[in-house]
Amino acid sequence: VREIAINEPLLVNRLISPSAHVTGINVTIELKGEDLTKENPQVVEFIRDLREKFTQKFPGIEIKLTGIIIMNNAFPEASQYDMQNLVPLMFLVFIIVLFFWVKGFSGTVTTLFVIVFSIVGAMGLAGWLGIALTPPSFSAIMIIPTMSIAHSVHILMNFIIAIHQGESRHEAMVDSLRINMQPVFLTTVTTAIGFLSMNFSDAPPFRDLGNIVAMGVVVAYALSISFLPAMMMILPVKEQKMETRSSLIMISLAEFVIARRKALLVFMVGFIVVLISFVPSNELNDEFTKYFSTEIEFRRDADFSSDNLSGLYLIDYSLESGEAGGVSDPQFLINVENFANWLRDQPEVIHVNVLTDIFKRLNRNLHGDNEDWYKLPDKRDLAAQYLLLYEMSLPYGLDLNNQINVDKSSTRMTVMLYNMSTSNVIALENRSQQWLRDNTPKAMHNDGASPTLMFSHIGFRNIRAMLTGTSIALVLISIILIFALRSLKIGFISLVPNLIPAGMAFGLWGLTVGQVGLALSVVTGMTLGIVVDDTVHFLSKYLRARREKGLDAQDAVRYAFSTVGLALVATSIVLTLGFMVLTRSAFTLNSDMGLMTAATIMFALIADFLLLPTLLMALDKKEMKHV
Repeated sequence: VREIAINEPLLVNRLISPSAHVTGINVTIELKGEDLTKENPQVVEFIRDLREKFTQKFPGIEIKLTGIIIMNNAFPEASQYDMQNLVPLMFLVFIIVLFFWVKGFSGTVTTLFVIVFSIVGAMGLAGWLGIALTPPSFSAIMIIPTMSIAHSVHILMNFIIAIHQGESRHEAMVDSLRINMQPVFLTTVTTAIGFLSMNFSDAPPFRDLGNIVAMGVVVAYALSISFLPAMMMILPVKEQKMETRSSLIMISLAEFVIARRKALLVFMVGFIVVLISFVPSNELNDEFTKYFSTEIEFRRDADFSSDNLSGLYLIDYSLESGEAGGVSDPQFLINVENFANWLRDQPEVIHVNVLTDIFKRLNRNLHGDNEDWYKLPDKRDLAAQYLLLYEMSLPYGLDLNNQINVDKSSTRMTVMLYNMSTSNVIALENRSQQWLRDNTPKAMHNDGASPTLMFSHIGFRNIRAMLTGTSIALVLISIILIFALRSLKIGFISLVPNLIPAGMAFGLWGLTVGQVGLALSVVTGMTLGIVVDDTVHFLSKYLRARREKGLDAQDAVRYAFSTVGLALVATSIVLTLGFMVLTRSAFTLNSDMGLMTAATIMFALIADFLLLPTLLMALDKKEMKHV
């Protein structure tokens, strides 16, 4: 039996390994389609219970579960894992960072309330709008707090500084709101636009993520200018001398940037150009089984199956004969057989399930199992009789409808592949299409179809779509900044530190990793709105010094560093740590997105501290009248 099984093309590398150490059971599940959120988990729960009973009865047998049904269930499992592990970690990080920067119980507690209410508000609105939670959209729970903190920290730090300088609580809050109202509003609008640009994504979960975060940012803004000031008026604020060490660091940094502005400008331009030159090193690659970390059972079982038997990756071809009953035509069968043999020679292919193997086996069986007759029938009527005989011999409930259509004009070929990157899948499909065009009649020239191909193409489609979305977001943000800052020149200068951080991050990624996937295709649009925050706050203080105080460019840079420098460092650290928490996600798309976004935010801080001031001093030399 062993020898027969491992020498049967229909079984080996499909349901039994070549060494016979692993075998598979293929179960076809037909869901009703009424409520997949309940039906899919019910199937998985049933099969896991069945596995548990079987392994208790036969403890020496190990059972791995894989397949599309199991993969579909892995998505909510990844979300549950993140909820249990990442959300507590995120709040712990935020409490520590807030207490360090705000230096008080009242500010920390109030900001935590803003965070919680922002999450609840956004998720409530998402529920009313019927947005389903998926691993990508679930990450909004961890992104919204980072944006909420950014608003609160700016208002709180100016409030606390004013308190420590001797102002009354009321005067300090009024002054803080007066200074921050415009930049906080602008950052809210630009951040919302950046996340709303994700609606251009071809992947619905990323569209949902963008919409949820955009709603959360707006809720956070409303709470930051209403609830937060009211709470700070009620709760006690510790009045003590402001620690000057951090402020002195900002003043020293400002003096360093001013004194070496020309050298810094040249260095930063060179550094940026070098990093961005590595962007083309990135190759678009995804492996959808690796969307999950090894913490998820599906990922471990899928890896085992791919290494020992067969994987989830497959391509289906519908090969048309061009006429009813044409699947019995000898020339058509020869073309199908040649295509199957060519595919078997490809390094990416594990197994090819094809109708011609059934014809050859029947031909051999009907000639006394003589191996010389393991070949295709050479007459059409004989092939048709073999097909009829085979169908009549199948037990009740089985037929060939999964391999041939009703009028027997076309056959289905299933190609099983090793787990591989999307670029390799697309390359194989392109080679297959070229082979069909070169070696078969036009009727057989059909594209392959499968979830594998769908996932392979969605990354490319998503990048093209997000280029459009990011471009529109960039135009809108630029127009808003030019009107808000009331300066065409300053508006255009602001574009430089807003655009280059994502390019620098992708350059660093190309230098260190070299592969980008579906998640990273949305990072530029998403981070565009985030990195604008630091630029807007720095420029608003710079322009306040130029217009209201009549300072020259150098003194205005000093003023901006001294008034907003600490807050920019604080918000950047909070944002970076918030997105770094995402790198611990069980869903790889989230972890990659978190890492890339964190890198982009840090590059944005560097650009705002070292590049933006040097550009302002070089290009904004016009004297301002004191207003």
